[in-house]
Amino acid sequence: MPTKLDEFRAYRQRMNDRILEIDHLGIKRFFNLDTAAYKDAALDGKTKELLGLVASAVLRCNDCIDYHLIQCVDAGWTDAELYEALNVALIVGGSIVIPHMRHAVETIDTLRAEQG
Repeated sequence: MPTKLDEFRAYRQRMNDRILEIDHLGIKRFFNLDTAAYKDAALDGKTKELLGLVASAVLRCNDCIDYHLIQCVDAGWTDAELYEALNVALIVGGSIVIPHMRHAVETIDTLRAEQG
């Protein structure tokens, strides 16, 4: 049975493909900037994904949280490290982050279950 995370992945891919079909230069440039921002440079890509997770939690974007958690787990961050990052988001963003932290913990649990 597909999980919410499976549905998220499929929807994200389908809609990103559709958006890129629009062939708008500004949109393509933004998507390219987003991709490039997470490549290794002065900070490695693994660290940048963790930063993306914190920013996404503070901005209260569950889709972004899911995306960055997928990347963070793939990059090898442990649950303890992810929880530390989420704690930073909670301190920065305040109690309004709590519902998004719930979402993040559910996503982490789903990702770990996928790993077996």
